[in-house]
Amino acid sequence: MTSTDQARSTLLEELKWVHRLIRRDLQTCSELAISVANGAAPGEVREQLSALQTRGPLFQLRTNCLRYCTFVHAHHRHEDVVLFPAVREYAPTLGAVVDRLEADHRRVSDLLDAVEASAGQLGTPVDLPARRLLVDALDELSRHLLEHLAYEEDVLAPVLKAWDRWPFFG
Repeated sequence: MTSTDQARSTLLEELKWVHRLIRRDLQTCSELAISVANGAAPGEVREQLSALQTRGPLFQLRTNCLRYCTFVHAHHRHEDVVLFPAVREYAPTLGAVVDRLEADHRRVSDLLDAVEASAGQLGTPVDLPARRLLVDALDELSRHLLEHLAYEEDVLAPVLKAWDRWPFFG
C-alpha cells in the first residue's frame, strides 16, 4: 500500500472510528437508562459503571448522557462546518446527499436535546418519570442516529478514499 493509499483510507477510518465511539457510548447510555428505569438496585448499576465510576448511578447516568450529547453535537458541528463544504466543493454531484446529512444532523440535534432534558431531570423531584422519558428518548435517538451513521459512512466513503489529503487544509 502506498502512502497515498494510506492517506486515502485514513480519512474514512477516522470517520468510522468516531462513529464507533458514538455507537458504543449510545449503547452504554441506553443500557444504563433501561436498568435504572426498571428499578435496578444502586449496587447493580454501580457494578455496570465500575469503569466509569464517579458518584452515584443517577449522577453517572446524567453525566454520561450529557457528555455523550455534547460530543455528538461537536462532531456534527465539525462535519457541518468543515467536512460537508469540502465534500460539496470536491463532489458537487453529492449536493443532495450532503443536504440529507445536514438534515439528519438537525434531527439528531433535536433528539439529543430531548435526551439532555430527560437526563438533566435525573435526581430531581421528577426523577421517576424522567427515567422512562430518558429510555424513550435514547431509543428514538438510537433508531435515527445509527441509521444516519451507517448512511454517512457509505455515501462518503468514495470521497474520503479519493482525497490524497484534506482538501480544506490547503
